[in-house]
Amino acid sequence: MADVSETLASSGSSVAQDSDVIVVDVLPQHRFDQAPLWRYLEQHLDGFSGPARLRQFQGGQSNPTFLIDTPARKYVLRKKPPGKLLPSAHLIEREYRILRALPPDQVPVPPARVLCEDASIIGTAFYVMDHVEGRVITGVTLPQLEPAQRRAVYADFARVAAGLHGVDYKACGLADFGKPEGYVARQLERWSKQYVASKTDENPDMDKLIAWLAANQPQRDETAIAHGDFRIGNTIIHPTQPRIIALLDWELATLGHPLADLAYACMYYYMPAGSEVGGGLAGLDLASLGIPTEAEFLAIYRRHSGREEIPDWNFFLAFSFFRMAAITQGVYARALQGNAADQRAISYGEAAKVFAGIGRTLTK
Repeated sequence: MADVSETLASSGSSVAQDSDVIVVDVLPQHRFDQAPLWRYLEQHLDGFSGPARLRQFQGGQSNPTFLIDTPARKYVLRKKPPGKLLPSAHLIEREYRILRALPPDQVPVPPARVLCEDASIIGTAFYVMDHVEGRVITGVTLPQLEPAQRRAVYADFARVAAGLHGVDYKACGLADFGKPEGYVARQLERWSKQYVASKTDENPDMDKLIAWLAANQPQRDETAIAHGDFRIGNTIIHPTQPRIIALLDWELATLGHPLADLAYACMYYYMPAGSEVGGGLAGLDLASLGIPTEAEFLAIYRRHSGREEIPDWNFFLAFSFFRMAAITQGVYARALQGNAADQRAISYGEAAKVFAGIGRTLTK
């Protein structure tokens, strides 16, 4: 899932010795005249002064993300990609808005400093936020850490989830950030239609999964700020301590069901290590690794969120696998249109089947 998730978002983050983040020279397709940028920031970003150096974070297929180095401090710039874009895609304005709105005592996020919607500066809209020094570790086993540190990071990950889902989105000005009711029904309809539109061959598991989800939707609705890609790889871990200091990649954030967000984070418990869709946790000795079991992780979340129970859990897990199956099937179909022999296209086709198969087992 880590590899697949990279098709959805790119990490605007920091670099540390045991971090998985790599910074490179700006890629040819993302180069722009930097002089107007420096002039703009000198006028609109308090405390900014050159000389400045621009480099790009490697990885990700969505909004290009860059590191700005100045003698005094570092910043991170995220921009829309060049070219013609879908109206609802790459809305960095929404990212900037939620970063500014979230209460920092509940959700750790990099402070967003300035939004520029004038495409004449660097070719697209962009925003600049503070650089947060720390570690980004994409592997769910957190291989760079010791067992006790892994347990602490996962516990903090659950705490961050509870903090996010506990935000009063109306009080912080996000009442119109998404539709407040019917998230699950809308998502089922949206991704079912997209799956059918991108279907390339028969997938009985997906057909049965869609039918089961439609017939077993939860009776009780909830609304919270949902991150949309909530996983360990989208966090910054303190440079030396086992705690999370920033949650990244808000491109998919909306108002949604908090348990859908939580279930997405727990998909790895059902995915084998080294599977077709990225490394998971299923079959590993979690105790020796220091990683909480799913039940322990959920207990930590309940404690921080004040929940006595987590209803319809299998539904939300199956829903998460359905959603990823639909997304990867779409990537597969689009890749086939470009090159039927593309190896990535073939891997996404298998990923769609794996996601659907795991989701189907959760309905039995």
